[in-house]
Amino acid sequence: MKQNTLKLELIIQLAGLAHIGLGLGSIMIPRMLDWKSAFANTPILIKQMFWTYAGYILFINVYFGVISLLLATEIISGSGLALAITFLIAIYWIARVAIQFLYFDASELPKTLIYKAGEWILVALFIAFSIVYSYAFYINYQLWISSSTP
Repeated sequence: MKQNTLKLELIIQLAGLAHIGLGLGSIMIPRMLDWKSAFANTPILIKQMFWTYAGYILFINVYFGVISLLLATEIISGSGLALAITFLIAIYWIARVAIQFLYFDASELPKTLIYKAGEWILVALFIAFSIVYSYAFYINYQLWISSSTP
C-alpha cells in the first residue's frame, strides 16, 4: 500500500502542476475567443457577473493545483479532511466533464486545428483530473474506514 501511495502522491503533484498550467493557459482564452466583441452589447451587470465567475473558477483551479503540488501527502492521508477535499475536487471535475458533453454547444467555436486540438486536450485533462481525484478519494475512503474500525 505504501508504494501505491507514493505513486499516487507523485500523480497528484503532477495533477497539481497541470492545474497551475490550466490556470495560466486560461488567461489566454478571453483573447482567443474574442470575449471583448462577444460581450460588446451585454449589459454591464452581466459582464461583471461573468468576470466574477471566471475569476472564481480560475482561482479554484489554481488553488487545487497549489494544494495538490505542495500538500500531496496530506491529500492522501486518509483523514476526514483528505476524504472531503478529494471528494470535492473529483466531483468538481466530473461535473465539468458532464457539462462539457451534456450542456456546452461548441458549434460556434473556431474550426481550426489549433482550437480543435485545444478543446480535446482540455477535455482529456478534465477527464484525467476526474480519474485521479476519484481514485484518491477511493484510497482515502479505504484508509479512513480501516482507521475507523477497531
